[in-house]
Amino acid sequence: MKAKGKAVKYGNNVDTDVIIPARYLNTSDPAELAKHCMEDLDRDFLKKIRRGDILVAGKNFGCGSSREHAPIAIKASGIACVIAETFARIFYRNAINIGLPIIECAEAARGIDDGDDVAVEFETGKITNLTKGKEYAGVPFPEFMQEIMASDGLIGYIKKQLRVES
Repeated sequence: MKAKGKAVKYGNNVDTDVIIPARYLNTSDPAELAKHCMEDLDRDFLKKIRRGDILVAGKNFGCGSSREHAPIAIKASGIACVIAETFARIFYRNAINIGLPIIECAEAARGIDDGDDVAVEFETGKITNLTKGKEYAGVPFPEFMQEIMASDGLIGYIKKQLRVES
């Protein structure tokens, strides 16, 4: 799997309450959640991004509550991947469960600026800032986690496994 798009960048401690505000948690519809993604942090978020763009952030991305609505909103908004220095552990797991590609790489998170063109190769963890001509070595997912991502999340992965074993 690969992703290529423009970077939209935020700082440290972006919590789930600004990724998807609590007032919208009365739905789990991805399209509806996407309409409100990041609106309390950046009202213009949806105007800035195009399908396939890459969200870049600092430390502790996805901290706060354990709601899986946050990675669902990001994925449904069209973001292809999130690169951060570090992720809150529950956000990390929720992102994998719903098939949102994420990659930790402090050097890339610090070196990529808002608007840079970025490419990510998930199999190798290679992140390339195409604007600046720089490459970074992110930590790739183990093979089984790559299969989860390719299956659009844990439920799709389990369904595939059940079909194979039947």
